[in-house]
Order: sequence, then C-alpha cells, then structure tokens
Amino acid sequence: MAHVTRLLLVRHGQSTWNAERRWQGQADPPLSELGRSQAVRAAARIGTLDAIVASPQQRAFETAQLIAAELGLGPVVTIPDLRERAAGPWSGLTVEEIEARYPGFLADHRRPEGYENDQDLFGRTGPALRALARHLPGQHVLVLTHGGVIHNFEESLGIHAKRVPNLWGREVHFHHNESDGTWRAGDRLELIDGEISTGGDADRI
Repeated sequence: MAHVTRLLLVRHGQSTWNAERRWQGQADPPLSELGRSQAVRAAARIGTLDAIVASPQQRAFETAQLIAAELGLGPVVTIPDLRERAAGPWSGLTVEEIEARYPGFLADHRRPEGYENDQDLFGRTGPALRALARHLPGQHVLVLTHGGVIHNFEESLGIHAKRVPNLWGREVHFHHNESDGTWRAGDRLELIDGEISTGGDADRI
C-alpha cells in the first residue's frame, strides 16, 4: 500500500504588522502578543503530529516554536523556500499608502516591479513541499508558513478559496507512488476555534 504524507499548512499568528495592517512580504516583523496567544490556543486543536517545520521568518518560526512547546515536539526545522511572497516596494506599506503611491493598482489587481508573481512563488514553494512530503512518508507534519504561500498552493490544486486568516490552514495529502506522487486536498481548518470551514474573510497582508 502506498504511503500517504499529511501536511497541515498553517498561517502564522498575528504579527505586529498584521495589527497595523501593513503588507509584509519578506520583511520580518515579530508576533504580536495576540499572535502568541493565538499560537498557544491553536496547539490544543491540532492533535497528534510527527514533526513541525516552518518558514524561517520569525512570525512563522515563533508560532511553530510555541505550538511545538505545547505539544512536546521539536526541534522546529526551518525551510527557507517556505518564506512569504516578496512584496517588493509594497512591503511595510498600509493599503492607504499603497493607494496613494500606486493609484488604481489594487483595484486592477496590478503589482509593482519586485512583487513575486504566482508562478515564481510556486516555483520555490511547490518543490519544497513535495521534497518534504517525500522525505517523511506516512507522517503527519505541521507546516507553519504564510497566507500567500498557502493560498498559492491551494490555487495549484484547483481550489479557489478566500484568503487565509491567521491560524487557519489547509490539510493536503501526498500519495506516494513509484514515480513520484500526487497531491489531494483535505479540509480548510480554523485552528483557533477548532471549526472546519471552506473559507472565510482573510487578512491579505
């Protein structure tokens, strides 16, 4: 029987820039106090795991460390290619500041030079997740990453869901075979309240 690796892709807790409504990208603000509390509460909803990995950005890594401590797991291994989409010159700006400097871009779904497009984002995160799944056959792994990464991966699976709020996630299953393997999507999970959902409004930053 083929092994199945279960990855639970989860967005980090609230960061200080989330609280200020600033686009983050690959900038590295820390968790807010609320974000730390969210991580601890989320740990109680996750269940049994075999491993925890994370983006190296501190908002994801710290969320992973807090959950790992609650569950008695570790160490948390970081995977550089799971960092958030680069936001280019929008990093650190609020929506109002973006609109003032780049009028009409948001409404027209345009992005500035230096903003990482969907293809390039998936070009690094897709292989990283596949390599992780292949390395841990039959295991259940928590992957602490970012909203843009999770949403992009959902799109690659044909899932057109709403954006990913803090401490929401998507379970995905990698079915191993002799040649490589295939992905199948599981549920979207709201870990703070422990409710299964297909979507929900999300913070785009």
